[in-house]
Amino acid sequence: MEELIMLGTGSAMVTNCFNTCFAIHLSEEYFLVDAGGGNGILRQLEQTNIPCENIHHMFVTHSHTDHVLGVIWVIRKIATLMNQNKYQGNFTIYCHRELIDIITTITTLTLKKKDVQQLERRIFFKEVQDGQSLSILDMKMTFFDIASIKAKQFGFTAVLPSGKRFSCLGDEPFNVRCQGYVENSEWLLSEAFCLYADRDVFKPYEKNHSTVKEACETAELLKAKNLVLYHTEDKNMKNRQYSYTTEGVAYYKGQIYVPDDLAVIVL
Repeated sequence: MEELIMLGTGSAMVTNCFNTCFAIHLSEEYFLVDAGGGNGILRQLEQTNIPCENIHHMFVTHSHTDHVLGVIWVIRKIATLMNQNKYQGNFTIYCHRELIDIITTITTLTLKKKDVQQLERRIFFKEVQDGQSLSILDMKMTFFDIASIKAKQFGFTAVLPSGKRFSCLGDEPFNVRCQGYVENSEWLLSEAFCLYADRDVFKPYEKNHSTVKEACETAELLKAKNLVLYHTEDKNMKNRQYSYTTEGVAYYKGQIYVPDDLAVIVL
């Protein structure tokens, strides 16, 4: 079983959904990507029946609050389980060098000493570099710098056990320098801050984000078979799926997914 579980789909300042983060489900294990902006990640994991005991690997894309603060709560939860002898094995967090320092600092300043002591005992950081490939949970994962103009950020492409290519572009507009890592993917995950028709309302370009139009044009350029749109505004959640898909089909011939929080997509 290979599944994408969307724990959150919203951009930084949403209140009607959770910040963008997700898990790749392979057999009994879950590969967690980002964790949103707070302890709401624990509720999202609970709602999707993901036991923290089955999370042994996590990737953090960048340091913005809506992606990294939930990581501290995941560390706290797993450290607590370790201290209670309810967690088997180690927990590894993959991220770039600057993020290791940031996460370590916040953890040290905010968590209990006995939880912090699990860092470098059983909770480890693995620095990833641009173009580096690693084998994680039977996936071949290649990490790449997305060339952010804001905070240093990495995306990745994973070759799943089935052989399908699963690519995460991060939460900024696609940079052509990344094309070789992500083209011809069966699954492409891209931010789409708002509809192109609503660009004057939400001003995505001022925030260095894309609209549905640009995300779909990118997916067409990259010859992706399936496109998942996330990191959106939250002002019309009831109609988001319909309106985003309706705009997107004019620019992309593949399958468009606009998932709600807690959605499960079979890969």
